[in-house]
Amino acid sequence: MEIQSAFSSGLQGFQKAKGDANQAAASIAANLSISPEDFGVGQESNSATISQNTVSGDLSNLNQSIVDLKVAEFQAKASANVIKTADAMLGTLLDVSA
Repeated sequence: MEIQSAFSSGLQGFQKAKGDANQAAASIAANLSISPEDFGVGQESNSATISQNTVSGDLSNLNQSIVDLKVAEFQAKASANVIKTADAMLGTLLDVSA
């Protein structure tokens, strides 16, 4: 594998992770509708909100979006490791040839 292609793969991975993270964040923002009543102190208002979101399916969509955001985070970390490895390989090649 060429070092340039490893850098390109890492960069493409970062770009995909960024796009996936932006999409997941937009989905999370779209699924959150906070009204002034949601800031109530009582547990009963929280239970009512959770049951309403569970019935409408919003909670499962929100959970999936959070999972997608976490996957994008791991994808970005993996891409960073690819770039670090390519950088180390390039450094080793420069040390050997010098």
